Amino acid sequence: MQRFIPLTHRLTDNMKSFAAFLLVLSYPFVSHGCTCTEGPQQFPAVQIDAGQGNVVMTDSNNYAYFLLGSQWYKMGSLTLKHVSVGPAGIWGVDLDDRVYKYVAGSFVFANGESLQQVDAGGDGQVVGVTDTSTIHCLKSTIASAYREQSTLSWTTLPGLLMYVSCSTKYGCWGVNSGQNIYFTRVTPSTCGISGWIQVDGLAVKVEIGTDGSVFVVTRGGEVFQRQGIDSSTPQGTSWTKIPMPSRINHVSYDRGNLWVVTDYGTILKCLY
Repeated sequence: MQRFIPLTHRLTDNMKSFAAFLLVLSYPFVSHGCTCTEGPQQFPAVQIDAGQGNVVMTDSNNYAYFLLGSQWYKMGSLTLKHVSVGPAGIWGVDLDDRVYKYVAGSFVFANGESLQQVDAGGDGQVVGVTDTSTIHCLKSTIASAYREQSTLSWTTLPGLLMYVSCSTKYGCWGVNSGQNIYFTRVTPSTCGISGWIQVDGLAVKVEIGTDGSVFVVTRGGEVFQRQGIDSSTPQGTSWTKIPMPSRINHVSYDRGNLWVVTDYGTILKCLY
């Protein structure tokens, strides 16, 4: 017979584990030339995105925040499950898969496509996926000019993905429901792509820095970085594991900093 563990004891064990984890964060964690320390906290964090020197995140209450210095500032009262920042500005999706762009201090509804995840890290274009894994792209000329509520015309891309991310260099990466990883080149002004190429490995999330650096998070919460990426081999050649002090839920890379959200909801800032 399974022994019953009182809830108070289970909570105490969880709190002890969390306290031990915070103690680990009080000292720099060095791995593969990457030094991780505790970042600015908005606990508990769920998702984070960095681009062009800016950092945004969402918490467990589905509020979006913008980082100024070492302080997170709430971006209005709209509840969002995913937010992204990049050359196309700040874009997000709410709990009902409605798409918004942050304009002049508030989120403006962008009618035209329902998405469960959106990415603004490309060279002006915005990409996203639906709850049925269809992929959509908003041309750079449309995305950058969007200022007030209207209906936008998205381009549907071939393939099925559950998560997608783009960079100003080389192209876009994505993962499907089978955890397979894919890469394609993209033309920002037309949303034309070269065709998805499957890359070795398995992951549930992929994020690309503006310099083309690629990181993935596996189902087990591990983090890997793609090696060998250049203009002639944009899909790279191999993966290197980046050891972390905890299971990881989300990562984003920009300007030498890898931003990490752990399964505890804490934020790490890892300097490369």
